[in-house]
Amino acid sequence: MPGKRWAVPALLALSLPLLTAPMTAPPATAATSSAQAAATVPLEEINATATQVAFGLRRPTAIAAPDDGTKRLFITEKRGTVRVYHPDTGLSQTPLIDITASVDESGNERGLLGIALAPDFARSQNLYLAYTALPDGAVTLARYRLGQAKLEPLLAQEHSENTNHNGGQLTFGTDGMLYMSIGDGGGAGDPFDSGQRLDTLLGKILRVDVSRSCGDLAYCVPADNPFTKVQGARGEIWMYGGRNPWRFSVDPANGSLWIGDVGQGRWEEIDHVKAGRQAGANLGWSCYEGLEVFDQAQCRTDVTYTKPVFTYSPHTGGCAVIGGQVYRGKQFADLVGGTYIAADYCYMTTWALRENGSGGYTAAEIGEMPTQVTAFGATPEGELYVVNDLPGGLHRISFEHVLPTCRIAYTARTWGTGLTMDLTITNVGSTPINGWTLRFPLARGQSVISDWNTDLVQNGDMVIATNAGHNGSIAPGQSVTMGYLASHTGDTASPSRFTLNKDTCAVAR
Repeated sequence: MPGKRWAVPALLALSLPLLTAPMTAPPATAATSSAQAAATVPLEEINATATQVAFGLRRPTAIAAPDDGTKRLFITEKRGTVRVYHPDTGLSQTPLIDITASVDESGNERGLLGIALAPDFARSQNLYLAYTALPDGAVTLARYRLGQAKLEPLLAQEHSENTNHNGGQLTFGTDGMLYMSIGDGGGAGDPFDSGQRLDTLLGKILRVDVSRSCGDLAYCVPADNPFTKVQGARGEIWMYGGRNPWRFSVDPANGSLWIGDVGQGRWEEIDHVKAGRQAGANLGWSCYEGLEVFDQAQCRTDVTYTKPVFTYSPHTGGCAVIGGQVYRGKQFADLVGGTYIAADYCYMTTWALRENGSGGYTAAEIGEMPTQVTAFGATPEGELYVVNDLPGGLHRISFEHVLPTCRIAYTARTWGTGLTMDLTITNVGSTPINGWTLRFPLARGQSVISDWNTDLVQNGDMVIATNAGHNGSIAPGQSVTMGYLASHTGDTASPSRFTLNKDTCAVAR
């Protein structure tokens, strides 16, 4: 939980579209029959909280919610089981599904990784599972017929050399196709150059039609997949250049893909690829990690790379981005409707991203998640949940309207390869601030040379500035100033987000 802020009662709004769209669309529901404009409450005035509603999960990895009126959540566990949670009766002790005999859970990242319910699940009782299979850890897509307790492997990608970077997200798109992520094969630095190759499913997001079979395949490759006519390429590939896109989601309002791609160690990234731009999109790895060139040998001049819309470095305390979902529920639509919510496995903050109407995005830290979040999920009505790895719990996500207790104003001056930044920190709360630490990221290529009125340290792109001996106390309504001199390599952009003692600050622009 961040530092104290002033709570403002949240207002309710109309419902928004469902999490997924079916292969054969059912009658419209309240969640699919209306659409709304995105919320306009500034991100720094939103606080996210997580309330634990279930205990005793064993390394949960994914969440799915059947749209069958039962209010259940299905939760996968790494070992190969699927548990059921109901808000009235809690977590069932008896697994709904047990495929442990088929799952290789060796290593930290292998196991049962993903789940997606057939769009006609209420009738067919079919669902789809992604897991690393015995005996060699092959990343496998399978259909599970719940009524028959029958597991039917459909697709497998060899993944025996390393136990990490398996991907495993499964999601049905608004087009009725099943999308699946597979990591680059593990190890470090893309040792197989998988990301940029089209002859392997490693480092890819796939798109397949699991409603039917074609020839020797237990599924069909859609004819409009981008590489079906490219010699030597795998036709299942929809997008490439991923490192470990552990969690991605489809925004049901517009069909866009939001992808959290885990970084090598310098940058975690979130990609937002809109409908019409997805087929054949190249996410960059391992030419790029985030916005920086990682391996020049993997870069090509005849390729267009899709740039991430948000990056952050592990110097924030993070280690692995956990891609989330766009909030399309009813309860908090006025606050976060149309806002993408994500997290990090090591860093407890909640990330919020929103398009700014000018072709860019605003981002903020809006609260804290439990430790070691592994996946987001949503009810058919669009309300959000998360699961966390250890100690293994399910948490309901809520949002509230708050007023920041700090405001940042700045004045920048740039020249040649240098810049100065003067920052004014104002306490707009009702209690004194006694001792402060201001955290903010710098644009790429900016390096602090000296500072004033603060004790400042730069780690990578992150600046951590603490009070000097003479300005540690800020009374309500009062301000302190600090600043720094920095060099730059061309990008003179000012910091876009600030936290003071872990509380998000408003920014005077």
